[in-house]
Amino acid sequence: MRKEFRDLMDPEAAAQVVRGLDIEGGTETVSLTEARGRILAERVDAAIDVPGFDRASVDGYAVRAKDTFGAGEADPATLELAGTVHAGEEPAVTVDPETAVEISTGAVLPPGADAVVMVERTATEDGEVAIRTAVAPGDGIMVAGADVSAGERALGPGTRLTPREIALLSALGVEDVPVRTGPTVGIVSTGDELVRPGAELDSDSGQIFDVNSYTITTSVEEAGGDAVLYPHVGDDFDALESQLKQAAQECDLVLSSGSTSAGAVDVIYRIIEEQGELLCHGVGVKPGKPMLIGELGGAAYVGLPGYPVSALMTFRKFVAPVIQDAAGEPDIGATTVDGEMAVTERYREGRLRLMPVGVVEDGDGNTLVYPVDKGSGATTSLADADGIVEVPPDVEQLDAGDPVSVELFSEDIRPPTLLGMGEDDPLLSRLLDRLDRPRYLPLGSREGVRRLREGIADVAVTAGPTDRDVETVELGNWRREWGLVVPRGNPANVSGVADLVDSDLRFVNRHRQSGLRQSFEDSLEGIAESRGVAVTELFEGIDGFDLTTRGSESPPRRVLAGKADVALGLRTTATKLDLGFVSLGNQQVRVLAAPDRASKPGVEELEALLPPADELVADLDGFEI
Repeated sequence: MRKEFRDLMDPEAAAQVVRGLDIEGGTETVSLTEARGRILAERVDAAIDVPGFDRASVDGYAVRAKDTFGAGEADPATLELAGTVHAGEEPAVTVDPETAVEISTGAVLPPGADAVVMVERTATEDGEVAIRTAVAPGDGIMVAGADVSAGERALGPGTRLTPREIALLSALGVEDVPVRTGPTVGIVSTGDELVRPGAELDSDSGQIFDVNSYTITTSVEEAGGDAVLYPHVGDDFDALESQLKQAAQECDLVLSSGSTSAGAVDVIYRIIEEQGELLCHGVGVKPGKPMLIGELGGAAYVGLPGYPVSALMTFRKFVAPVIQDAAGEPDIGATTVDGEMAVTERYREGRLRLMPVGVVEDGDGNTLVYPVDKGSGATTSLADADGIVEVPPDVEQLDAGDPVSVELFSEDIRPPTLLGMGEDDPLLSRLLDRLDRPRYLPLGSREGVRRLREGIADVAVTAGPTDRDVETVELGNWRREWGLVVPRGNPANVSGVADLVDSDLRFVNRHRQSGLRQSFEDSLEGIAESRGVAVTELFEGIDGFDLTTRGSESPPRRVLAGKADVALGLRTTATKLDLGFVSLGNQQVRVLAAPDRASKPGVEELEALLPPADELVADLDGFEI
């Protein structure tokens, strides 16, 4: 049986369906020491006056105001000093006509007094007080209930308890408060290919670490829900059914990820149809098309897609607001920033698109927005992004310069101080560690230059012979040794690039944007020219030439695992992995800045680290400053 997506539900209609699910939070009573950040469940009325007595608001003398009328600097009123009242004690003296009582801030106003003259406007001598200013009744006094009056509504339900509110509750003598609890949300991650972090991973069998269990759990908690993570289950119908039914019995809302699309092994929709009610199967949104909405065993149910980007963005768009509402979290709205597209982005699928984007400031402080999308299966699409831009179904293209509004993933997000793109390099990673809030995307030398030309990146890092048709400012450079990484001992006796062409060796290349790849192809060009053949013939003659990977360690690790005989790489990587190395020369790594970004603080901070300090290079074999 294979379920097809025939009629995708409109995103707003799907959101209404999720909002209509029966998802309720609860209440609990906590002490004030545990109340910070919680949401008050009930109104709190003041049971006492605050303060509970008339008290002095300044240091000075408690008096009868009418005894000071007409007093001034030239003609002070002289009153007899009758005693003293300190804070925290019951007055043992009365203010009679023509007398004054010394009083401390916060002390109880003694009987007979109706004002306090601050000490700075008085003078004492021989048991008398000279009052050099007139005061009116109530001056220098906080009367009982002036802060909060008994019976007054102090705090209302839905109030987030910050230190300010907790101070008020403390002043009212409240020891415990009723607060909202979020709905209990069960999380079931499915798929035979998933392995929980900490367990052994079998990549040869297509296993991957379970990302969604942890990201959805933390997302639920961030939204105010009480997350319950259930053991991972595969795609077996009976096991899935048992796990989902248990979660439905124990939770207000059940979230699953994976097994929701129209594949042959995707069975969750069958379980919901048979054991509950399936209200939606498929939504017109990208990413997130294969979302399920329904009810199961008295609990609300939402099935999220399996790819991490799809799952997280679908959760954020449709589920998080409902959990937040059930938890009593105040609706403060999304944090947004306005900017303009840095590049043109095309999209013609006719669905609402939730486009992950990054935010960067140009040299003039203007906000630029650029797409960050490696596909639904790439977790780093979100790790490298700051928020999303919603692209309506009828918008086929966003042009460079078009105004857009970015919904940030968090109100705490700030643009990176430095946005770099280009070559993956171990020394560069160490330099970035010394910067404040940088972001670096290892897209390869060519792509880094292209993004610099487009006005997205602040800096591009290139290695080897990269064509540059863009004006740049070079901040610094270093050299690194590159070549062929082979098994320890070099059992195939590889001596150079020609051996890859002439011998039956399994090779792992770098991606096309890489500076290492360009240097390698230049070496092949030289061999092709000497042999009088087209270089494409040499490309075709290398087993694995088109097998490309990103990152400086990925190709050598295939050699380490016995999946390849030779890989393109760096000497320092071979040394780190205890592999053999055949040197092909040295590359110059350049750090290039866009001229209009050279004065950005983050760029200047990076430039100040160049040339790199000796200790950063000491253990990087094959690197030279």
